[in-house]
Amino acid sequence: MSIGIKAPCKYSQGKGELGKLGLNVKKMGNKFFLLCTANTRKRVGEIMEESLKSVEKEYIFCDFNGECSKAEISRVMEEFEKAGCDVMVGAGGGKVIDTAKAAAENLGGKPVVIIPTVASNDAPCSGVAVIYNEEGVVVKALLTKKNPDLVLVDTDIIAHAPARLLVAGMGDALATWFETRACKRSGAKNMARGLCSNTAYMMSKLCYDLLIQDGVAALEAVKRQEADEHLENVVEASIYLSGVGFESGGLAAAHAVNDGFAYVPAAHGMYHGEKVAYGLLVQLLLEKAPQSEWDEVFGFCKAVGLPTKLADLGVTEVKEEEIRKVAEAACVPTQSTKNVRADITPEEVYEAIMKVDEIGRKG
Repeated sequence: MSIGIKAPCKYSQGKGELGKLGLNVKKMGNKFFLLCTANTRKRVGEIMEESLKSVEKEYIFCDFNGECSKAEISRVMEEFEKAGCDVMVGAGGGKVIDTAKAAAENLGGKPVVIIPTVASNDAPCSGVAVIYNEEGVVVKALLTKKNPDLVLVDTDIIAHAPARLLVAGMGDALATWFETRACKRSGAKNMARGLCSNTAYMMSKLCYDLLIQDGVAALEAVKRQEADEHLENVVEASIYLSGVGFESGGLAAAHAVNDGFAYVPAAHGMYHGEKVAYGLLVQLLLEKAPQSEWDEVFGFCKAVGLPTKLADLGVTEVKEEEIRKVAEAACVPTQSTKNVRADITPEEVYEAIMKVDEIGRKG
């Protein structure tokens, strides 16, 4: 089988980058559909407006309703067509971004501009849109024909977002290297419908190295609301390297365990990257990773505030039947746990989840 790589057409990152929106999209279209929450519009709406006006482009805002669901995607498509727009812009967090990507895909592949205002996950660069039902449970991962045309990341805006969101993004990115490595070892197919390339493999490793090198300092920068070199490195790792890495490298047990936690109501208030980080610790046990590797990952999670025990995921009352549901869901044939080892059982995953909790409560 051939290798496969997917990536955005252009990625641009730096302080004040949002002010260059107009220059970046000048030849992309004429009327821009700006999908965002009311809060995002309050934070960055004026910057987007002024930048688009500077290049004489029309635009219309559309409030996002909070869930990347089939109903919301359909509504956005209708509003886009009714307004006569030709470019889709998704500004905000992961669910806004995925809704914009899915709507543009279903409209026949309209140009897509992604403007993440937080670095909480690696959705911005990918051609994947995770679709949920109205209860917040994942129902589908839509693989779009192309990745975003432009990803514009203003690190000054990221620096002014809540610190917990940066930590969640680091949790999501932390798993990229280990999941890519598992897929490389097992020969699993990636989301670009090919094998993991050497390029994706090394990008994933660089992602991990930058997090270990700069993660703690980047968190301190956000607490100071300052976009320094450490934050620039971590944002690049969490958004670009992790985004291209997971799509062109592959997923494994860390993300499967994250999905399984949908069956634990107490964990519903946690961010995607926080659950992925816990899932990564589970994966390392399933892989029987070297102690030095475990210590580095576990220590990083402790240092930045990522979950290392079930209570950190909001699960203060552990119910065996719920945790077993997590383990079972992580092992269904369509899940990515098999990319670690094809014969992993729900019992093994259950025991690993509980072992992480035991270690975390001691540590």
